[in-house]
Amino acid sequence: VQLQASGGGLVQAGGSLRLSCAASGRTFSIYVMGWFRQAPGKEREFVASINWGGGATYYADSVKGRFTISRDNAKNTVYLQMNSLKSEDTAVFYCAAANEPPYYGITSYYAETKYDFWGQGTLVTVSS
Repeated sequence: VQLQASGGGLVQAGGSLRLSCAASGRTFSIYVMGWFRQAPGKEREFVASINWGGGATYYADSVKGRFTISRDNAKNTVYLQMNSLKSEDTAVFYCAAANEPPYYGITSYYAETKYDFWGQGTLVTVSS
């Protein structure tokens, strides 16, 4: 599976951006997709995940109510709609795909170790 993230850029605080992550290759093996981010000088952290089949979602507390993850199975693409952006959202955003079925739901998919494939990252810069 190959993942191509796009949509990053420079936006003012309070603004919005939509990230996209297009999957190719053995996409039938994907069960969960997620977004992570890494701010300058910090470790990579979980943002959101989505069950590729059923559509269930899970969010980090820091983005709940502001970000929305969604998917378009026909296009093999997952999106991250980001509203009310803050300067602390500045980071490189990565999409990831997991081959393991979510037998017990997707709340455990905050861990990087659950994911098998990673995109290259797209930079989001929020100016204050």
